[in-house]
Amino acid sequence: MLKEIQERIAEAGRAGTPLELRGSGSKRWYGQAPQGELLDLSGYEGIVDYDAAELVLTARCGTPLSQIEAELARRRQTLAFDPPRFSGSGGTIGGVIASGLSGPRRISAGSARDFVLGARLLDGKGAEQSFGGRVMKNVAGYDVSRLLAGSLGVITEVSIKVMPMPFADLSLEFEVTEGEAVAKLNSWGGQPLPLAASSWLDGRLRVRLCGAEAAVNAARGRLGGEPMAEMPAEVWWRGLRDQTAEFFAPAVSGARALWRLSLPSAAMPLDLRAISPQPCRQLIEWGGAQRWLIAERDDAAIDPARVRAAAAKAGGHATLFRNGDKGAGVFTALPPALMDIHRRLKQTFDLAGIFNRGRLYPEL
Repeated sequence: MLKEIQERIAEAGRAGTPLELRGSGSKRWYGQAPQGELLDLSGYEGIVDYDAAELVLTARCGTPLSQIEAELARRRQTLAFDPPRFSGSGGTIGGVIASGLSGPRRISAGSARDFVLGARLLDGKGAEQSFGGRVMKNVAGYDVSRLLAGSLGVITEVSIKVMPMPFADLSLEFEVTEGEAVAKLNSWGGQPLPLAASSWLDGRLRVRLCGAEAAVNAARGRLGGEPMAEMPAEVWWRGLRDQTAEFFAPAVSGARALWRLSLPSAAMPLDLRAISPQPCRQLIEWGGAQRWLIAERDDAAIDPARVRAAAAKAGGHATLFRNGDKGAGVFTALPPALMDIHRRLKQTFDLAGIFNRGRLYPEL
């Protein structure tokens, strides 16, 4: 199948025909509207190698995330960056890396790109390139492999670092204001605590403790709060990761736009009235560094200029994550110097500009 994919790319490259790269399509709504002919990569699948002792798994791009997680679970190992599923199968490992999205545990474990050790990809001529390796000491091409979280070409194979599952897992709840929640999380973040994930919504702060049993028990006594039952806690964190929680329902259904703000974790509470004259709901994750905004009514829209201005004032940026008017741009515009770097990188691997044309920015 790889040869067929290469031939298809080479033909498109010669003709300058744009290609929409797709695995399962679980994140097709993300970014600007897809352009071009479909290049279906879902059939190129399979786990190539899994060395549980070395904590490394290598798989082809079309391998379902559910298959990889099931294999890891048999050895009590996991993808620590907590990749979102957004669908029943969770998409493919190629889509996981190409989108670069991470779940609630990203604040403690790191992002998807932090776990990429090596990769193989096809450039805009269909030629295969290889970067990095299957162990940490293979540093040649290491940085290029990590740049694939955002995708420079067709990822055909990826080697990722996996981690052991924690021995203990406990969630705590607190009733606090938004400002109190952000202050607590930033204070706790500077202490040796097994804080794996956090969220604040409607006056309720939830934190997840993962690690050695002794460390989790010690943190429980130190932090206080009310312990959550195991099943409700699992449902909550899974709902945040996969956006199946009630907060996200209007966006998943297509009724409302969902904004994602990436801010310094200690940023002060946002003035939601300055962002939208209509009431908005806010959910805070990652110790205050990730904040989701959604209008409370179907007929109320959050103004792109206002939300981006508020994010910039707080030292961050805003992304139109789901729905809304994409004419205003899904991602915050880059400064000219950074856009030039993006353009040159894309040209290096995709000179004809055929891969996911305009998906990130209209001019790329």
